Amino acid sequence: MSSTTGVRQAQKLRTRQALMDAALRLLEEQSLSSLGLREVTRVVGVAPAAFYRHFRDMGDLGVALVEESLGSLHVVIRRVLAGPEDSDEVTDRSVAVVAEHVRAHRAHVRFLARERHGGVRAVREAIAAELARFGDEVADALAAQEVSRGWSREDVRMLAGLYVDHLVMTASALLEAAPGEEDRIADTARRQLRLITLGRRHW
Repeated sequence: MSSTTGVRQAQKLRTRQALMDAALRLLEEQSLSSLGLREVTRVVGVAPAAFYRHFRDMGDLGVALVEESLGSLHVVIRRVLAGPEDSDEVTDRSVAVVAEHVRAHRAHVRFLARERHGGVRAVREAIAAELARFGDEVADALAAQEVSRGWSREDVRMLAGLYVDHLVMTASALLEAAPGEEDRIADTARRQLRLITLGRRHW
């Protein structure tokens, strides 16, 4: 690759990221279905035609944001599942990790919460597919634990779905928390996780 080609490729990647960053900022106040590409390109300072060098349409940009938003969730899930099985320590760490994730990625979490049931089908399907993939990863980790011995794959996958749904629900609640409400929400989340754990032991 020539130095000129390398510079052009780097510039293309920077412009693509700038479009995604601008869209994410604009989506703080509106849904993806109401956001026009001209609004995004105006913020970035490029011509509307330049948008199509990076994305087919706004739905395509939204799918890219889903991938970016959920990319770090792999790390979150691995941290949640690390450590002793079914312990209060794991429960406490799970809620702490989710709270940390929301604080660090508020715009991404808000985007996912709004668009999970939003008006752009491609984005809804992308979010559902990513969460299903995370559910499969959690199921693999749970199946390897001693407490899951003798469980069917279907039951392990159902349990994994409960954990993933709880993670999403807790993240959404923390995102919308009023000042001073985070501790109460975190306490409720820990109690809910302990209830899931209790049910797992006696399934």
